[in-house]
Amino acid sequence: MSYSDPFLDTDTPTMTTETRQQRLMRLGQATPRFLQGVFPFMGRGFFDLGPLSDSLCYHVPAGSKAEVIYFRAGNLSDDLVYFALSVNGKPIRYFPVGPKADFHVPLSIIESHPAKSRIEVGLAAPRGLPGTVVVDVGILEEHEAL
Repeated sequence: MSYSDPFLDTDTPTMTTETRQQRLMRLGQATPRFLQGVFPFMGRGFFDLGPLSDSLCYHVPAGSKAEVIYFRAGNLSDDLVYFALSVNGKPIRYFPVGPKADFHVPLSIIESHPAKSRIEVGLAAPRGLPGTVVVDVGILEEHEAL
């Protein structure tokens, strides 16, 4: 009697799964984009949301649409700060970060933003608070079918 290991049997069909994002990238229909960096700041007031850096702005190119997949940030200051993810100047998501803290949010509700949309990250902090933040935002740029 012989024993056959189904995990080593190459003739046994297997099923692999991949996410929608993985499939789109594998087929060349999407490209990952990132807004990231380490940024010093001086708080302007907790209700005074402003841009953190021009490098944290992404313009969706013609012939594409974009989805923000995750938001990751760290706050090296001694007080609470918050980030706002905005599209075309309108905040759509808020991310508070405690003092000397960090977080990673894989977004479960993902909106699709059309070509010519401007996606940017802003910051608000208590007036006069000096600090540094680390930001990493993952965006999937999906190319429209020709």
